[in-house]
Amino acid sequence: MPTVLHLDDDLLVVDKPAGLLSVPARGADRQDCLAARIQALHADALIVHRLDAPTSGLVLFARGLEMLRRMSLAFEQRTVGKQYVAVVHGHLALDEGEIDLPLGEDAANRPRQIVDHLHGRRALTRYRVLARMGEGAEACTRVALKPVTGRAHQLRVHLLALGHPILGDPLYAPPASVARFVRMHLHATRIAFIHPRTRVPLQFESPVPF
Repeated sequence: MPTVLHLDDDLLVVDKPAGLLSVPARGADRQDCLAARIQALHADALIVHRLDAPTSGLVLFARGLEMLRRMSLAFEQRTVGKQYVAVVHGHLALDEGEIDLPLGEDAANRPRQIVDHLHGRRALTRYRVLARMGEGAEACTRVALKPVTGRAHQLRVHLLALGHPILGDPLYAPPASVARFVRMHLHATRIAFIHPRTRVPLQFESPVPF
């Protein structure tokens, strides 16, 4: 079940478990989602941004259309700080860096995304290595990620483009990785923003569950 970490008259911050959709998808069997569960408790709660179903971590809700408008604008203006932690296959060569690769839809393999230098939209991710673990086939890297833009599957495809897919990623990791790990190792661990009404800086964190 999702956990509400913050609740006031304007906003909710919720910790989403892995495997739960953020919003409904097509099909009668895909209506259970984070938005529906939160709205069952708080009817005025409107989801501001989404996490992919396999991703866990922090999601922001606005209470009412005016707060939704304000927080959506904050995301568009990139004044909301977000940090993720992932574990990827192999050892990243650099301790930190930027991945600046345009992304677009893989029309033949939806919902997959691809690096598309011709038609893709700019996507920028900053990363910092937290730890390198294991050797050989067991080598992996724990890495902190800050998406500057917010494209679909951005972190997942950017890491794949470096040759380091996320452990257990059902779309981009090797089949053996998906079979071995019960979940994708990507977690939205921190979100920071200015409260749209009080103007007080807020920051929330969720411990990494892997």
